[in-house]
Amino acid sequence: MKILAIESSCDETAAAVVEDGRRVCSNIVASQVEEHQLYGGVVPEIASRRHCEAVVGVTNEALKEAGVSMEEIDAIGVTYAPGLIGALLVGVNFAKGLAMATNKPLVPVHHLRGHIAANYLAHADLKPPFLCLVVSGGHTHIIEVTDYTSFRVIGRTRDDAAGEAYDKAGRAMGFSYPAGVEIDRAAQRGTPTYTLPRPHVEGSRYDMSFSGLKTAVLNLLNRASQKGEEINRDDLCASFQLAVCDILSDRLMAAAEETGAKTIVVAGGVSANSGIRARLSAECEARGMKLYMPPLCYCGDNAAMIGAQAYYEYQSGVRASMELNAVASLPIEESAF
Repeated sequence: MKILAIESSCDETAAAVVEDGRRVCSNIVASQVEEHQLYGGVVPEIASRRHCEAVVGVTNEALKEAGVSMEEIDAIGVTYAPGLIGALLVGVNFAKGLAMATNKPLVPVHHLRGHIAANYLAHADLKPPFLCLVVSGGHTHIIEVTDYTSFRVIGRTRDDAAGEAYDKAGRAMGFSYPAGVEIDRAAQRGTPTYTLPRPHVEGSRYDMSFSGLKTAVLNLLNRASQKGEEINRDDLCASFQLAVCDILSDRLMAAAEETGAKTIVVAGGVSANSGIRARLSAECEARGMKLYMPPLCYCGDNAAMIGAQAYYEYQSGVRASMELNAVASLPIEESAF
């Protein structure tokens, strides 16, 4: 079964053709990063306009690279939640129009479910159940995946997502957007000599908080500036990254112990971070757990992951009518169609 997938939840316009939820026939991504760097972050109105300009082109390119026509496509998958509402609307309305014009089934996909499904593209042996850490610019969740379309959140950030903390702390340190990759590189050169907090959420063992960690970095930089002291940026990056790794691994390993999970999966844009990958690899190896992580090409937003999850949604009977709408915020366990 071949699915044409569309992804436009943030600042990447993407289209892909995926066969049987596991084989990528094509995966085209048009990124807007360079334009948004001018503003220090994603500007929603600009992102929406660029999606309008790019969506037809990336779809045609995805079909061409896959060597298929629309007649050979069995269904159309599209990200409908969560994300920037204007950006989502571009992909949803394009997919609805395409489905209507070609009389193909329309399959709505939750963006976070797509990130988890990115691992199915790289690991043929991976099947639920498993415990998944989804860590990205907008989301940080610990999710129990009991089936391909069944999810239970057992831990989440109460404020900033890990990726958001990376970007905000990185901006304060003088890095351009997106700052996460720059902090990762600098951390590899530095030594974690600065003392930073590891916030806990009272009464919630698996929930996380990154706002206090981000604020601690900002306060440290401000105090140093006022006193005329020099900050070793590489060491500060190493200290920040160590704190993030401590928080994520502590909560994830505790959740795995309680649930008895022996299979751990990591997903989302921040799963590309070398420090996080190394730390979780070591933690899982020490506990005899099997760890799955997506290759770097599937960590960020892409349509192949949406096509993978759309296949399993389709198999479970999920379809959307032409009344499908975009939703800016929606828990992974719920649907809005």
